[in-house]
Amino acid sequence: MLSVLLARWRQGFRTSPFPGGDVRFPERYRGRPTLDAARCDAGVCEACARRCPTDVIRLHPDGRVELDVGASLFSPDEAAACLGGALAFTGDFRVASRTREGLVSRTGEVELAGALDAESRRLFGRSLRLRSVAAGSCGGCEAELVALGNVVFDMARFGIQFVASPRHADGMVVTGAVSTNMREALLKTYEAIPKPRLVIAVGACAINGGPVRESPEVMNGVPPDIPVDLWIPGCPPHPLTVLDGLLRLLGRLDGAADHESDTAIG
Repeated sequence: MLSVLLARWRQGFRTSPFPGGDVRFPERYRGRPTLDAARCDAGVCEACARRCPTDVIRLHPDGRVELDVGASLFSPDEAAACLGGALAFTGDFRVASRTREGLVSRTGEVELAGALDAESRRLFGRSLRLRSVAAGSCGGCEAELVALGNVVFDMARFGIQFVASPRHADGMVVTGAVSTNMREALLKTYEAIPKPRLVIAVGACAINGGPVRESPEVMNGVPPDIPVDLWIPGCPPHPLTVLDGLLRLLGRLDGAADHESDTAIG
């Protein structure tokens, strides 16, 4: 026991300084994608959209090129598909948004999540209890959610925890493209959560269907009859991306409470 305590003392303080300090990522980290519209040509971009393995590059009906961060797998193949070299990845881990449309723009900038309305924040207080539902996932997003409980990210220090029963939850976190076999289970879990309740879509699969989009076996993400309050892109999203979105939702980050949404929660 003494040797264990000594080893732990030598390790020092390991918890991430987020949100009060600088966060460092390895060089290979790929954060929010960005698009240099000045390097885009309508004809070339149409070819890029066809070459791209996902729907991250898309053409608006008026001919504009748009970047759908919610559809991105944060893959180097997406950048390679851009013939003009306009698509690249930044080191920005902050990509969670309150709306699906907030993840689409010409440059890759996202509409960062604002806080819940004042009444919702009063009801939830400064904590959240969440039920996780893996609705047809590869397991990658779940691994990142599990990491939120380790000593580095320590989600519990913010009063956010996962619970075993939807009856004890304030909302649910959905991962996976929602397979046809999991749709009913997802709906029953949603209905079992007491109102008011939150729904958080985590990962490209839950947002857009991910790499299995348009398969007859999946729903292309959270079905429209379940209202989503927070969209967190990634494949999978980094733990800090998830934590950043949750804290913004609760108005726990500077400026987050200044952009309240009047959208009601389910």
